[in-house]
Amino acid sequence: MASELRVNTLKDASGNNSIATSFVAGGSAKAWVSLNGTGTAAIRDSFNTASITDAGTGVYFSTFSSAMNNASFSGGSHVIGLSNGDLVATGEATAPTTTTFRVGCRTVGGTLLDPEYAMTNVHGDLA
Repeated sequence: MASELRVNTLKDASGNNSIATSFVAGGSAKAWVSLNGTGTAAIRDSFNTASITDAGTGVYFSTFSSAMNNASFSGGSHVIGLSNGDLVATGEATAPTTTTFRVGCRTVGGTLLDPEYAMTNVHGDLA
C-alpha cells in the first residue's frame, strides 16, 4: 500500500529557515546528464535521462525518461575538453522538444569536437 506525505513548508533541523515545498519542486532540475563524448559516447551520471544519442562529432541528444509539459523549458549546457583546450556549448540550431534536448560542442574557433565532459540541465514543468 502506498503512503502519502503532504507538507506545505520545509524547515531545517532547528525549525528555522523555512521554504515552501512548491519553491523546492519548481526550482529543481527536472532532468540532467553528464556524458563522456570521446570514443563511444556514454552517460557518466544522470537524472530523468533515458538515453543519449551521438548525432555526429560534438553533437548529442539526451532523451528524457519523463516528458516535459511543453518545449518552452529552460536548458543549459557546459562542456569541458581537458585535452582539447577551451570549448563552448552550442544549441546547434535545433529547437528542444518535450522529450529531447540537444547540445553541440565546439572549439572557440567554431570546429565541432567531442568533449571529455558534456553536461546539460533542464528546468521547467514535467508533463
